[in-house]
Amino acid sequence: MADESKPVYLRLREIIAASILDGEFRDGDLLPSVRALAAQQGANPLTVAKAYQCFQDDGLVVVKRGVGMFVADGATRRLRAAERARFLGTVWPPVAEQIRRLGISVEDLDLHRV
Repeated sequence: MADESKPVYLRLREIIAASILDGEFRDGDLLPSVRALAAQQGANPLTVAKAYQCFQDDGLVVVKRGVGMFVADGATRRLRAAERARFLGTVWPPVAEQIRRLGISVEDLDLHRV
């Protein structure tokens, strides 16, 4: 579920990151053009360009002039490592505390349903 309090470019970045992590786009794959992604997501093309720029700044996307934007070699691995660190450092601690507070057991967490 999208966090509506986040700026649109960060929400778009999350969508793109999820697409890479889910294998929709693999290292070396051509990403949708700014205009195509803007139309698909109902976003302003400048906002999509800003989201792509974040990936480019992080070295996760490379631009081939006149061709398009591609997922950089090793981007999936680096993105997974960064997202895992973010999850374990900021998302998981309050979840773990809530689990403890509510007395939820491992058996209660039927992880096979995910």
